[in-house]
Amino acid sequence: MSASLSSVVAPERLASAYTYVTYRQLIDELMAQNLTTGTNQTEQILQYARLNVQRMRRVDKTIVLLPELREAVANLQNKYVWLTLTEGWCGDAAQIVPVIEAIVKAANGKLESRYLLRDENLDLMDRYLTDGGRSIPKLIVLHADTLAEAATWGPRPVPVQAMFLELKSQNLPFEDFATQLHSWYAHDKTQSTQGELLELVRALELADGTR
Repeated sequence: MSASLSSVVAPERLASAYTYVTYRQLIDELMAQNLTTGTNQTEQILQYARLNVQRMRRVDKTIVLLPELREAVANLQNKYVWLTLTEGWCGDAAQIVPVIEAIVKAANGKLESRYLLRDENLDLMDRYLTDGGRSIPKLIVLHADTLAEAATWGPRPVPVQAMFLELKSQNLPFEDFATQLHSWYAHDKTQSTQGELLELVRALELADGTR
């Protein structure tokens, strides 16, 4: 968690960001042209992006929010914008972005979501590096009135981030690497992501009382 007094993004930039609906539409429209977001359009990336569409649809349909998470977002006193840096080819984003959106929808207007493509917003991405890398998805929570930073999260739940670093150190082939990561997500069923975002929301609740 971190805080800042200055605006993270200009209102105009935020207004140009995607909603979840327009983000998903962009991905679908690109897929129809055998393309994905970003400049890497190799067949391997395109195949992975197609799988990501299926992953997002699955999470959209199956996610059940933790009751305590629903209660926490309902108890928020102030309004926030949840701005996420993402890409259609990112497997972690496919598993996590639908969870973020489900939480926003459950907040009864206290939360608003916006999405920016990482590779089109590198100046912003480079303010939120993970171990020096441009890892996504990256959630930046902004106070709705000032657009100052209230919290950050990402790119992955702690357990899978540790697994990611271990697999990376083994120099596994991409397919083996991706299979193990997505197997973890499938078995976890969004519980770790929800749990960590619950802690983020509870911290926002506490901050609401002192702001």
